[in-house]
Parts: sequence; structure tokens; C-alpha cells
Amino acid sequence: MTYPSNHPGQRPGDEEAGIEITDEFERFVQRNDIFTRAFWDEKVRSKHTKAFFNSYRAEAIPRRRGGGFTRKDFALRNASWLISNVVKTRYSKEGRREGFMAPISYDTPVAPDPVAVDDPKKMSAEIRRTSKFFGADLCGITDLDDRWLYASRVDSRDLSEAANDLPDGLTSVIVLGHEMDKELVATYPSALAGAATGREYSHEAAIVMQLAAYIRNLGYEAVASMNDTGLVIPYAVKAGLGEYARNQMVITPEFGPRLRFSKILTSLPLAHDAPRTRGVRAFCNICTKCADACKVKALPYGPPKVGGVNPSAIRGVRKWTSDAEKCFSFWAKMTSDCAICMRVCPFNRDFSKWRHQAWLQLALSPLRKLALQLDKGRGGRRTPAEWSKDAS
Repeated sequence: MTYPSNHPGQRPGDEEAGIEITDEFERFVQRNDIFTRAFWDEKVRSKHTKAFFNSYRAEAIPRRRGGGFTRKDFALRNASWLISNVVKTRYSKEGRREGFMAPISYDTPVAPDPVAVDDPKKMSAEIRRTSKFFGADLCGITDLDDRWLYASRVDSRDLSEAANDLPDGLTSVIVLGHEMDKELVATYPSALAGAATGREYSHEAAIVMQLAAYIRNLGYEAVASMNDTGLVIPYAVKAGLGEYARNQMVITPEFGPRLRFSKILTSLPLAHDAPRTRGVRAFCNICTKCADACKVKALPYGPPKVGGVNPSAIRGVRKWTSDAEKCFSFWAKMTSDCAICMRVCPFNRDFSKWRHQAWLQLALSPLRKLALQLDKGRGGRRTPAEWSKDAS
């Protein structure tokens, strides 16, 4: 069913965040995400998808030849996922694949007699400081917009729909950003590069659990969440961390597209950040490097459009939408994740260096075409052998 008519499509902050909702909007059913469909949908499931998931088990590491796909490369990738996998599997027999199909269970109770919060703005600053102490690279805070919560989650035992139940009184979403290793990202596509993704999933699992425990110790609800519970990208954009781009990623001024996001849903009184429009969308309007580089042409050309070509796309939102079926089919055949679109993105730079800061200012200005010309020749693949050589 479509979203209830008594809920307006557009909400405060949507325009600044570049979010456009239509009357056809429907909350996303998590069972339709491409990774879950690979287990139940015959249109997606194949011998390749089975081999892809199996490759993350030590006894099933592929014995492929070629740079970036050696046994050592798969070994590093799989080891990087360890902490995330421990969290993911601990309640799987109860149908909770935590961090992916269910939020992470409370390991600490909510303390009685909550600490008084007289100044939400000051508390927000404290949360940012604490998040960095635990290891997060970015932190933004926005309201709990129920449009982005999944209409239902997935019971991992039989892949049926399950209630997406949450505690009462949640009002805010704390969005955390976790930087991916730049040198590993440069080796996509490869199993070696997949270690950059796995490492941040393990990092974010630990960080969201620790920060959520801190908030519960203060006497407030705090639900630690990764890919589960709701779509993190709209929350990241509304929290002012960056802008949505053609490659389906959030472009941040600190790391470009090179990071993962996690989130905490909480009742802690907090001041919210505002979304910021810097000019990424205008740049993406003239840039198609990600779409050009995609091996299976899963990324869109042209302006943002409503809907997508398959059930893995949210309905009723005008945005750039990838063909998730094409994308994941390439992952499956390669037996590892792909982020060529991240690697070639002109915003994939080290913004701690002044020359890249200067380029960023140019790219977000009316001189964006000049910035695009200056990016010519960048984003090429670094061979995994080069990365290994640097480590020796």
C-alpha cells in the first residue's frame, strides 16, 4: 500500500537535502533488498550468488588466480569482516541477523533515573565528541523520520517479513560515518579491496554498540543499527553529512564517497543538524564518470527520476537509482563486492591536502566544468600488487 495520505510527502528540510517525494511513495520492504532477494527470488538467485556468499567462509575461499583474487586477498577480506560477523550471527537462530536484518540487541539495560538534559545542543556536542572517542570519523544528528524506516524487517530463519518493532519515545537518529581505506579502494574491483568494506563494517559494529551503551547508561533508549531497521542514506543527508550523488553514495566534504554509515535511534534529547546543499548535485548533472565506468551499466544517465526498474528500488522518490540486479550480478560473478563507482568518483580524494581542497571549492562552484576537466585521467585502478608491495 502507498504511504498514508495523512502524512505529507514533503517535510521540513527535504528541499535543502535534495529529497523529493511523490504521491506514489511507499516505505521500503527490506525483504526486497537485493542481498535478501538473492536467497529467495529466482530472478536474482543463481550458482554465482551462492558462491559469492559462500566465499566469505574460510573453507570456501575461492582458489582463483590473478591479482587481487589470491587466497591471501580473500583471507584478508574475510578477516576484516570478523567482528561484524560475530555480531550478525549471535542471535541468528532466533531469526535476528543483527546489523543487517535486525537492529543490534541491547547488551546493557537502560539505566533508571535518566540524566537531566537541560541543553540538547550541548548534549549533541557531547555525543559528537564521544563518537569520535569510540572511533567514528563523522557524526551528524537528525530527526527520526519514519518514512525511511523499513515497512518490515526480515526473519533470517525463513526470509519472511517480520515486524520492525522499536522502543517507544525515539526522536533522533545519530548518523556515524566510517572512512574506508583510500589505498585499498583504489584496487577495486578485487577481493583485496573488499577488505576496506569489511573493516568498516566491523568498526561500525563496535562503535555503534559502544555509543548506544553510553546513551543507555545515561538513562535513554538507544538502538544500535547498521544496514538494518531503515535506510541510512536519507538520514545521513538530512544530518548534514553530505549530498546524494549519481553513484548512489553520499559525497562528504571530508572523504568524498569513501565511507560507510551506521546509525543509532535514540530518545536522548538532542539538537538536530541541518542538511547543507553545497553543489554536489549540480556537479553530478554534468559528470557521468561512475556510469561510464560501471562494467554492467547499472548506474543511470540523465537527471534523477522517480522509481526504479526492479523491486529493490524504493518507490515514490525522485533520485538517481541504480539497477541493483545488474550491479549484484557482477558482484556475484566476481565473488566479491565492487565499488568502481567509488574509485572513479572525482570526489574520491584526500581532502586533508590543500590542492584537493582547492579542487573541491572549484567543483562546488559555477566553475564545475573546469573542475571536471582537471579530474581527467584520475581514478584509474591501482594494482593489488602495488598495495602489497607498499606493505613490504
